Amino acid sequence: MKIKVLVVGCGNMGVSHALAYHNLDAFKICGLVSTGKSKEALNDKLGGGYPLFNDYFEALKVTQPDAVCISTYPDTHEEYAIAALEAGCHVFLEKPIADTVEGAERVAATAARVNKKLVVGYILRVHPSWIKFIEVAQGLGKPLVMRMNLNQQSHGYMWDVHRNLMKSLSPIVDCGVHYIDVMCQMTRSKPVWVSAIGARLTDDIPEGNYNYGQLQIRFEDGSVGWYEAGWGPMMSETAYFVKDVIGPKGCVSIAGRNAGSEGHSDNVDAHSKAESLKVHSAKIDEKNAFVEEDRWIDLSDEPDHNELCKREQEYFLKAIQKDLDLTDHWNDAVYSLKVAFACDESVKTGEVVRL
Repeated sequence: MKIKVLVVGCGNMGVSHALAYHNLDAFKICGLVSTGKSKEALNDKLGGGYPLFNDYFEALKVTQPDAVCISTYPDTHEEYAIAALEAGCHVFLEKPIADTVEGAERVAATAARVNKKLVVGYILRVHPSWIKFIEVAQGLGKPLVMRMNLNQQSHGYMWDVHRNLMKSLSPIVDCGVHYIDVMCQMTRSKPVWVSAIGARLTDDIPEGNYNYGQLQIRFEDGSVGWYEAGWGPMMSETAYFVKDVIGPKGCVSIAGRNAGSEGHSDNVDAHSKAESLKVHSAKIDEKNAFVEEDRWIDLSDEPDHNELCKREQEYFLKAIQKDLDLTDHWNDAVYSLKVAFACDESVKTGEVVRL
């Protein structure tokens, strides 16, 4: 029997997830939910015929789904996810898990109590190039120096999306959870303190929030990392795409030759694009000359954004069908958000935050 899934939020991520459900035989979309016109556009893209709803709670009651996919703005995640779980549904929830740490903990606790699957959309965890990037970084020795950013010169529709996101979260929280999660995987160590800075470069966002931020993390094992994120039409496209890890044995970099070129920062595919890994060995001879040439890892499996979302939904399906224990998955999602909010606190107080 097919899994009836209600798709809530029909913008960028919702479109990609809906395409996955539409094309996976195990799922059957039972409704599309959005407050605006995006559900009609998505319905047309999928060939029409799906029930459309303006109100999520009405849709949940009417359609009686087996699963709910939530790709709305973060300030709705906690309420929507808990309502779905309490209704007996499995939940796929876009990151971040909630817009507060306490809310994230409540969502995870509800999933555990009702014994339903909760998968959070950490898309880099299903990306083969990022999986390889983490694996290579883990072989560079300790401590690690991790340097990452993703600045987006957003305009048009995406500037509307980013401004709406910043009503509740800053870029270093919304995007930072991905890269904090990656750093924790690379080091297999716990952050001990964070420090962060931010700047409000536009009057188009709420007072007290900021559309540029940079965070620094120190780990128990001595590793350090920074992440930088900025949104808006004023953002520079010079060096906007940096994914670089250094260890005693050398370094590895994601060399997104196309993703990292100018004019691509507002393209959703560029966010996860890897294309190639460049690996450098620190080995030298008695004359301090390098003994190994840099090598390139070109992975033939380089999925686009829609394919990555399909792989997320295949994992969601596996979790349901195989009754996977997702406790570590929830804990990681909650923890990375906790660290991201500590960084947000550091921006606002100007103080180092110890974890």
